[in-house]
Amino acid sequence: MACLHDHSCEEHDCSSDWSLYKHVDLSKVSALNEAVSGSVKSVFRAWEQRLNSSEGYLESNEGDPELIVFIPFTSDVKLKSISIVGGADGTSPAKMRAFINRDGIDFSDAQNMQPVQEWDLVENLQGVLEYQTRYSRFQSVGNITLHFPDNFGGDTTQIHYIGLKGEATQLKRDVVATIVYELMPNPSDHKTRAETGGGLSQVE
Repeated sequence: MACLHDHSCEEHDCSSDWSLYKHVDLSKVSALNEAVSGSVKSVFRAWEQRLNSSEGYLESNEGDPELIVFIPFTSDVKLKSISIVGGADGTSPAKMRAFINRDGIDFSDAQNMQPVQEWDLVENLQGVLEYQTRYSRFQSVGNITLHFPDNFGGDTTQIHYIGLKGEATQLKRDVVATIVYELMPNPSDHKTRAETGGGLSQVE
């Protein structure tokens, strides 16, 4: 569902609403089928800079409009809505599909997997639209993969800005991994190789 950004940002602090870009682990952000390697990192910035693509933008390879964007966070987040500013002349993405907490999704995976949610997009050149998530499904998001399968007829797909509205938890991703590791016993600490047969036997 697309919602119109229908209030004055002079009266409402939109920048704080759309501040999840600060919690994106930018060094690990990646995209598949990007024409310029690493250009995907340029689409995450402050709300008030959403129309400023002077630092670059994400574009697919010519003749192939499909894009996948992998966005990991430095802490778990609760994601309320997403804003996409695409390019002109039919290069804006026409559909968006989201997968959460899944690493390494490629185009084959994306086409065969059921997304957590998908949206039909409209051309949003001025950044006035946002797409609401089914909020209950977007709790404890450690990473999100966005699949853009098609555009509005252009030879390439362009994305100038990806905005993420929500809130970050205080639990860092590396802390979560440490807790899980500590809770799960390491088999090497509890097993020893039997002297015969080369098998493993449990130490009581």
